[in-house]
Amino acid sequence: MGSESAVVSTALNYPRRQGKVRDVYDLGTSLLIVSTDRISAFDWILPGGIPRKGVVLTQISRFWFERLQVEHHLLSTDLPADLDVTGEQRAELADRVMVTKKAQVVPYECVVRGFLEGSGWLEYQQTGKVCGVPLPAGLRQCDRLPEPIFTPATKAEAGHDENVSFETMAADIGLELATELREKSLDVYRQGAQWAESKGIIIADTKFEWGWSDDRLILIDEVLTPDSSRFWPADSYTPGRSQLSFDKQFVREWLMESDWDRNSPPPALPPEVIAQTSQKYESVYSLLTSRQLPQPG
Repeated sequence: MGSESAVVSTALNYPRRQGKVRDVYDLGTSLLIVSTDRISAFDWILPGGIPRKGVVLTQISRFWFERLQVEHHLLSTDLPADLDVTGEQRAELADRVMVTKKAQVVPYECVVRGFLEGSGWLEYQQTGKVCGVPLPAGLRQCDRLPEPIFTPATKAEAGHDENVSFETMAADIGLELATELREKSLDVYRQGAQWAESKGIIIADTKFEWGWSDDRLILIDEVLTPDSSRFWPADSYTPGRSQLSFDKQFVREWLMESDWDRNSPPPALPPEVIAQTSQKYESVYSLLTSRQLPQPG
């Protein structure tokens, strides 16, 4: 992965909106979601990118959408034959696109936590709860929770998503919808976590996005990727400390150890961090799927 150049932007002849990682094009009756090689941390998009990271994200999502028992938005991972692109663009986009249904997005991140880490661990130390969910006393950092918990967050246009309680979410969107989102999110997490653990990977937590399509609630965006989840190698898991990870926590830790103040544009990642991050993303794909990542050309 590391020897190729990163795809950090795309410019197709269709209406586009850009997220931190994805370029989303409106094809009329469907969307074309392009996973670029951009990488974000601490609400900043880092300069450069991680070569083929977008291919990993797309192919992991494809694997899960095909495997999970849930209605979802994915129609195809092939570029439409009639897409208005050049041959060079078609080659650049190969293996990193999803053609999806359009959906009206539910304005909440549906976070599920099976282990105690990140903002959940910080909140637990202060209150004994995570997003209003009481937890047993005496839990350690990265302990497995007695049961996975649903901890929604508001979707921020800029800056941090804000963790909220289930009750706050229900007051906003209605108890029936909030309950359905909680049940569906917990079910998908359990399906994914069980499969991953059989492959030697712990999915500590993850976030899902849902949307309405033809009056049905469907899973949208990416699913159970290293960008939306914490992936830990099971063979080195030891509660009471931070874990080794297959996700972009490696990049976050390098940034935290640098002298970057998080208020000014972030520094470029050194080549060795880019190469190691590439390797982490590719290895989690191979472990989860028992497949090799599609190669260019």
